[in-house]
Amino acid sequence: MNDDRPELSDLTAFAAVATHKSFRKAADELRVSPSTLSHRMRMLESRMEVRLLNRTTRSVAVTEAGRALLARLQPVFRELDAALAEVTDLQSGPRGSVRINANVAGARLLLREVVPTFLRCHPKVQVDLVTEGRLVDIVAEGFDAGVRLEESVPQDMIAVRFGGSSRFVAVASPRYLKQYGPPRTPGDLEKHACIRYRMRSGRIYRWELERRGQSCSIDVDGPLTLDDEDLMAHAALDGLGIAFVSERGVLQAIKAGKLVVVLDEWCPRTSGLALYYSGHRQVPAGLRAFIEVLKQAERGRT
Repeated sequence: MNDDRPELSDLTAFAAVATHKSFRKAADELRVSPSTLSHRMRMLESRMEVRLLNRTTRSVAVTEAGRALLARLQPVFRELDAALAEVTDLQSGPRGSVRINANVAGARLLLREVVPTFLRCHPKVQVDLVTEGRLVDIVAEGFDAGVRLEESVPQDMIAVRFGGSSRFVAVASPRYLKQYGPPRTPGDLEKHACIRYRMRSGRIYRWELERRGQSCSIDVDGPLTLDDEDLMAHAALDGLGIAFVSERGVLQAIKAGKLVVVLDEWCPRTSGLALYYSGHRQVPAGLRAFIEVLKQAERGRT
């Protein structure tokens, strides 16, 4: 064996620092002190005779050589983690818990199409599904995976699409539309009572509409502001105004004629939901089993 070859633990530590671009966050993940981690990186650079990281008092930047090394290491680590986990699974099978942070729409879809089959096939695994309106750092907050719109998934995560495409739609009750008429263009929304959505950050969501490459972001006005999509849909059902909500959540009401989509051509489809997880640490057996059930459900969909 080549004595000059860096130790696997040091390469793993480098990948964590390069991914987080922070010694503190990487140290938290690896459960070592930042000073210890910094010393290990200096020793690694000395051994390899190349600078991998540029450090300042406030930030860490990956050098060109560091980026090249990271790109080579990531698939190797994934294969190694998979091999080790496979051996463990052969011994005892998945057990423990799978913690998933999801938005409400994603959680509903998983509960309907994935979780029942997973629990039936893997009775030794518990599913801990947490719904929040904010994007969290799933690694820092102890989650195995997250679920969000694919476009919102952090770039350093591995994403698995599910549920097909989706879109947000502007909906109102027939009673409301009979009284006030439907908006014909996004500009007409100024004349209507719009049910606004307050995000967890406190900011009011701007309606994002698009038609044939023409897009607009509208700060709608209205007498009612809510922080829950279900409540917004119910308010629209009660004739209180126009709501802009996920089509999945109101599809049955639309089919039943209780809600009507307005500005339909301005409500484009998006890439939909994705379950995502870190590719820089060992994927737990329970999560890998969950992903497999998820993929099977998607194959059944198509």
